Amino acid sequence: MIYADNAATTKISDSVFEKMLPFLREQYGNASSQYSLGTKAKRAVEQARKQIALAIGAELSEITFTSGGSEANSWVLRCIAETYRTEPMHIITSEIEHHSVLNACHTLEHGGVEVTYLPVSAEGQVSVADVEAAIRPHTKLISIMLANNEIGTVQPIAEIGQLLKDKSILLHTDAVQAIGHIPVDVITLNVDFLTGSAHKFNGAKGTGILFKRSGLTLSPLVFGGEQEHGLRAGTENVASIVSAGYAAEESVGLMDDETKRLSAMVKDTVDGIREKIPCVRVNGDSVSRLPGTVNLGFDGVSGESLMHLLDLKGICVSTSSACTAGKDEPSHVLLALGLSEQQAKSAIRISYGRYNTYGEVGKVVSAVCSAYAKILENN
Repeated sequence: MIYADNAATTKISDSVFEKMLPFLREQYGNASSQYSLGTKAKRAVEQARKQIALAIGAELSEITFTSGGSEANSWVLRCIAETYRTEPMHIITSEIEHHSVLNACHTLEHGGVEVTYLPVSAEGQVSVADVEAAIRPHTKLISIMLANNEIGTVQPIAEIGQLLKDKSILLHTDAVQAIGHIPVDVITLNVDFLTGSAHKFNGAKGTGILFKRSGLTLSPLVFGGEQEHGLRAGTENVASIVSAGYAAEESVGLMDDETKRLSAMVKDTVDGIREKIPCVRVNGDSVSRLPGTVNLGFDGVSGESLMHLLDLKGICVSTSSACTAGKDEPSHVLLALGLSEQQAKSAIRISYGRYNTYGEVGKVVSAVCSAYAKILENN
């Protein structure tokens, strides 16, 4: 099998798995317990918090662990809306955000919050000028993702943050696809909130990350005990949190080499397919994007059919975000680029990761071209 859907999830790093294993077996104590088995678990959680903080340029006190990126995104939007519930509130986001942000915004609109959904360029980038033009006197929050999960396009978050320097507007960025793959520094990005998820950078599923800048407050997500600074009660998922810390540390350490390797793999994949299918289209920005992710359009061919044929050949790719898989709808991200519904439904996403080898590129190219030809033959 060739797994080329790392934007959906990644394999747990072998070394990270070894680090988390003791906390599933011998060191299984509750991190809130006062005896040694519990204090060892607590130290492991705090070590992971330190590793995450170092990976994104934050302070330890600014990191809160959640169950995933979607939870963290929803928490930020709903709590900010709750904070300003007694006064007019306006949120700015983009048309290509993850559904955890878009659906939260839609729900808030029903409660009277005004939301502006910014368009993007044909390459999938938000314009800083459009952000500035959309600001109103009662704008309280801007939420723009750092890197898109379907096309990989990287957004100008640092520039947006700079724009807001002298304004009383909070900035949140969904960095789920970015952490461990491109440089992420909360100071450089000028953000107030940043969210991430361990399983996107070779950690375990079930642990998300929320960065909250010092001095800002959020109401508790879960009431109960004092876990996570009293913000999210409940017994910590120690093993998964441990995996998040070591995976972030490891991914950042390997980032420079992996960026070069994965970028070369994507380039050769696109070039190889284009030799036999000249009409193939790269959806999104060809330069400012995640190193291992590429979204390709094959006009006149169903992306879902391509995906299933590739699956039969033992190659895993996707047609859109895993969160919308199974729905007979075109990608909202691709539609926002200006593609027609038919063009949006003709796309597949290939996302390479650490455990892909360069030798797999030729097999992916051959399989894609063969599947494409088979579909045309049967049309």
